[in-house]
Amino acid sequence: MITVRCEIQGGDTEWEYEWETTSSIKPSNQNEFRISSASSSHSGNYRCKGRKKNAQYKTTEWSDFIKLTVNNNKPQSVLTVSPSWLSPGASVTLKCEVEHPSAGWRFYWYKTVPKLSDRLYRYELLPGSDSGTEEDSYMVHGQTHTAGYVCRAGRGEPVFHTEHSKPTFVWSGDFPPSASLTVSPDRVQHFTSDSVSLSCEGNSTEWRVRRFPEDSYLSLCSDWGTMTGSTCNISGLNSSAVYWCESGSGQFTNSVNITGHSEFSLFFFLCLNYLIFVV
Repeated sequence: MITVRCEIQGGDTEWEYEWETTSSIKPSNQNEFRISSASSSHSGNYRCKGRKKNAQYKTTEWSDFIKLTVNNNKPQSVLTVSPSWLSPGASVTLKCEVEHPSAGWRFYWYKTVPKLSDRLYRYELLPGSDSGTEEDSYMVHGQTHTAGYVCRAGRGEPVFHTEHSKPTFVWSGDFPPSASLTVSPDRVQHFTSDSVSLSCEGNSTEWRVRRFPEDSYLSLCSDWGTMTGSTCNISGLNSSAVYWCESGSGQFTNSVNITGHSEFSLFFFLCLNYLIFVV
C-alpha cells in the first residue's frame, strides 16, 4: 500500500483538495491518495493544494512536487545452500537474500518438484513457511538425497512478493530406494573425447537428465546430448559437471560428478615421468 497525503497546517475538515500530477491516474479530491496495487502508471510528480468548501476562492498555495516512481520489475531473491554435497546426518542450511535489501521482508521456502511437461519445476512450501519466516535462513533436517530448493520474500498488506529465486540444489551420491542414475562406462576417470551414457532407472516411465557445470547454468540433456527413452547419450565431456535424473512422478536420483580429462595432458604427464625416470 502506498499513501500520498496532502496536509494543511492549521487546517480543518472544511477543506477539499485538488491534485496535479504527471501520472496517468489522477487522485480524487480527498486529502489522501491510496494505491493498493501500484503499477508504473502511478509513476509521476504529484502536488496538491486545499480549497475551502464554503469559500471557493480561498485556497492555499500549491505544495512542492513529490516524485513517485513505481518499477514493475520485482526485486530478485538469491538462494544459497550449504553444504552443496550431503554427508550422513548433516543438516542443510538455506539462506535467502533480496537484491537491494531493506527492512520488513518475510521469507518463504520451497522444494522443487520436476514438471516434465516443460523445462521447469513446480514449488511446494516447506513446513512452517506458509506465512513466511522473519529469519532469512531455514534449516532442513534429515535430507538424505538430491533435492532442489527455492525461496522468495514478501512484505506489506496485501503482500508484495519478490521473484522466486533460481532453483539451487543439494546433491547426494546415495541411491534413493526407487530411483537411480548409472554411468556407462563406469570408471573413475573419463576423457573429453569419451562417449558416455547416463541411464535413469526407477518407478517412473518418464525421465529427464539435468546437468550443472561449474561455469554455466542448469540445463537438460537435450541441450548437449541425445535423450533416448530414459538414457542420455553424450558424445564428449567438455567440462566438470554434476549430473542427475528427474522423473515425471517428482523423484530425484543420486547425483554424479563427472570430469572430462584431456588425453594430451595425461600423455604429456606420462612422458615427463618417463624422462625423469630415465635420467
